[in-house]
Amino acid sequence: MTRKAVKGSVIADLLAENPIQDYEALDFEFPDEHINEVDCEEEGPADVWEMYFDGAVNLSGNGIGAVLISPDGKQFPIAVKLRFDCTNNIAEYEACVMGLQAAIEMKIRKLEVYGDSTLIIYQVKGEWQTKDPKLIPYQKYLLELIKKFEEISFTHLSRDKNQFADALATLAVMA
Repeated sequence: MTRKAVKGSVIADLLAENPIQDYEALDFEFPDEHINEVDCEEEGPADVWEMYFDGAVNLSGNGIGAVLISPDGKQFPIAVKLRFDCTNNIAEYEACVMGLQAAIEMKIRKLEVYGDSTLIIYQVKGEWQTKDPKLIPYQKYLLELIKKFEEISFTHLSRDKNQFADALATLAVMA
């Protein structure tokens, strides 16, 4: 006999020799067995996600960073090294696009977007015109992505309040 079989038989013998006198079988009746699913999703401010984005362009290269934050505070960071030369504004647009694409893949319906790029925030809101021919396709694509959300808002932040996305972008550059 194997050691495992011996241990198992010892336990079985012990239980057989020492029965429990006041044993009652467990009640396996489920009064709500007709209920298949409990839905606890509530509509309202509790289901709004946040997204922070930033781009980094320096002598070491180009990178983008974004972080999605769930209503319960879980963070989903994204960092990507860009393998092409670009301006800071293009890197910022790339970061915003990447974050929105990730949000769409995660089936997020309500999103508050924060970035420290005044240009991008105000161009997406339609308050500023996009004159740079390199940025026009980015803005058009961003506007198409925006249509896939039930609710979305864009807010400008100061740099010191966007440090995590900035760190992700810088990390992507260094990778």
